[in-house]
Amino acid sequence: MTEANFLTATLPEPVEIPETHRTGPKRFFNRELSWLGFNWRVLDEARNPRVPLLERLRFVSISATNLDEFYTVRVAGLRELAKEGNTTPAADGLTPAEQLVLIDKDARKLLQSQQTAWNQLKREMEDEGIHILTRSKLAAEDKAEMKHYFLHKVFPVLSPLAIDPAHPFPFIPNTGFCLALQLERDSDRRPLQALLPIPAQIDRFIPLPSKEGAHRFLPLEELLLIHLGSLFPGYTAVGSCTFRVLRDSDLELEEEAEDLVREFETALKRRRRGEVVRMKLSAGAPEELRSVIMRELQIGEEEVIEVRGLIGVADLKELVVDDRRDLLWPSFTPRVPERVQDHEGDMFSAIRQKDMLLHHPYETFDMVVRFLQQAARDPNVLAIKQTLYRTSKDSPIVSALCEAAEDGKSVTALVELKARFDEAANIQQSRRLERSGAHVIYGFINYKTHAKISAVVRREGDQLVTYTHYGTGNYHPITAKIYTDLSLFTCNPALGRDATKVFNYVGGYAEPEEMENLSISPITLKPTLLKRIAEEAEHAKAGRPAEIWAKMNSLIEPDVIDALYAASQAGVKISLVVRGICGLRPGIKDLSENIRVKSIVGRFLEHSRIACFGNGQGLPSRSARVYISSADWMGRNLNRRVETLVEITNDTVKAQIVDQIMAANMADETRSWVMQPDGRFDRFPFAEDAFNCHDFFMKYPSLSGRGTAGAADVPKLATPKD
Repeated sequence: MTEANFLTATLPEPVEIPETHRTGPKRFFNRELSWLGFNWRVLDEARNPRVPLLERLRFVSISATNLDEFYTVRVAGLRELAKEGNTTPAADGLTPAEQLVLIDKDARKLLQSQQTAWNQLKREMEDEGIHILTRSKLAAEDKAEMKHYFLHKVFPVLSPLAIDPAHPFPFIPNTGFCLALQLERDSDRRPLQALLPIPAQIDRFIPLPSKEGAHRFLPLEELLLIHLGSLFPGYTAVGSCTFRVLRDSDLELEEEAEDLVREFETALKRRRRGEVVRMKLSAGAPEELRSVIMRELQIGEEEVIEVRGLIGVADLKELVVDDRRDLLWPSFTPRVPERVQDHEGDMFSAIRQKDMLLHHPYETFDMVVRFLQQAARDPNVLAIKQTLYRTSKDSPIVSALCEAAEDGKSVTALVELKARFDEAANIQQSRRLERSGAHVIYGFINYKTHAKISAVVRREGDQLVTYTHYGTGNYHPITAKIYTDLSLFTCNPALGRDATKVFNYVGGYAEPEEMENLSISPITLKPTLLKRIAEEAEHAKAGRPAEIWAKMNSLIEPDVIDALYAASQAGVKISLVVRGICGLRPGIKDLSENIRVKSIVGRFLEHSRIACFGNGQGLPSRSARVYISSADWMGRNLNRRVETLVEITNDTVKAQIVDQIMAANMADETRSWVMQPDGRFDRFPFAEDAFNCHDFFMKYPSLSGRGTAGAADVPKLATPKD
């Protein structure tokens, strides 16, 4: 590790801004522009030569998928506000209309950069024997192969559609991709306009037989253009273009829905028909086709983006071929915690020994699944309570809950229907749980339940013991392979009682009067954070060491940011790891000169939420107050969701979080970007011996998961101050 890591590097000279900016809206950075900045950092990994080639391709695809979702939700919402004449400014002072202008300018640059990155990667892929062909490059044997593929795997799914008074323009769903055609009848040259929707159920890139070990692919739209004669016999194409639409995908619900599930099923159908917020159109489209498409989709020039290159960049993930391991990240198998192995896989025995914190994906998420599977089959388990925000389609967790319910155990599943883009899957899971006999609840109409809790009640002798799992991420075995998250397993009675109170609150509106080790939003979580921040400020004013380390995905809640500003002014040293959106401006003289902000973008998606407060001793410290949370520091999480903030009391777990996890995040250089006062992020200077936190976590096990082997071989990244 080099000397100049995030914590030891000298703070740059603070930037001066006018007094009115320090106290007015200019003290915040715009949420939407900050998000675009994050997506620029994602795309930059596609240009990073230290990232394997096909992983760089994956980053281009992720950047495109992110931008699509941003438009269908955030931009769609701003458009609605602007159309209604709403001029209410955001925290940074920009109105919806002003934000849309800035977003459009930056997003168009981002789209062009995606094409530039793709063109560069395509050249490098060709050097590695991975080729994307056009129809003109196909050999005779390739054409024969593709004809067979077309007739048997594509043709039956297609629905070619003429556009004339007898055939009105069809509905194009969100993310719908189409080939538009200008045709002439061979017999009399009569013109015909037609659409060929390209089914999402068919792979975008069709593999051709390999030649000399090379991978070759043909884009689906090229295959369709070859076989237009089969789709429109007697016609010749004289012009064509492709286009893709994005629609408003935010859901609106009636506040007093009598049947929440039925209301969501109806709302999901409405989502498909939301207004078009953006259309990508291939450059050089015939003017007649362009006009027809725009008229029928009811869009203006401001919604159209002409693309010279590939439309549907998100589909590039299909080209990440598994058998080119030399072009992917080195393989990594998540660890099974040694303590669990010491107890021959028995999760209850391992937890009973002492609290255990697992760091995913470095420690396998299978332990969370095993915990619930063992609970389902254990005759001493009486009840299981579980929150489900996002989970996989064939979820082993849902299967375990169903098995437990069918076995006669009391199972309560809190399914959050308002998990954006997972609503349909969650409805399906809730139906499955109900059929098994589980009691399914849906939480509040006005609040999303975003907390991640499992509670298992087990009879042990003449006592009932509650085993609890608190997580920072979703109960989703697939995303858990790439998201960094924390799982706390405990049989601490206080945390068990707290979990029960949360389920009672969400299921029966019984607001808990007192929690022991847990704070929850929208009741106590934000006040707890503000209190801890204020305490650090008091320590600084009294001349004691004062320090805050925190890690999250997003930081935009104005009250929390102002509290951090006040703490900085009091002399508190604040170091933040914020992966995505950050509305705080660091390095402003007399406002935030003691605040540093960094973002880590790399092999794994940083997703854990952690807060550490020096408690009068600075950091790292055994006296620190340490928390893990399901909540980002955003208005929605702190004010309009049910979230958890769990205080860590076990010394080993606390040391693991402060001395290992947070210290490694602070020390990282190879994947880190440092935020500047103007909102820009600059990549940390590269050095050959630069520290990589992802590599560190893959190499060294978590402290609390160690068994009889102990933790002697895990290097100390930070030495406690007391």
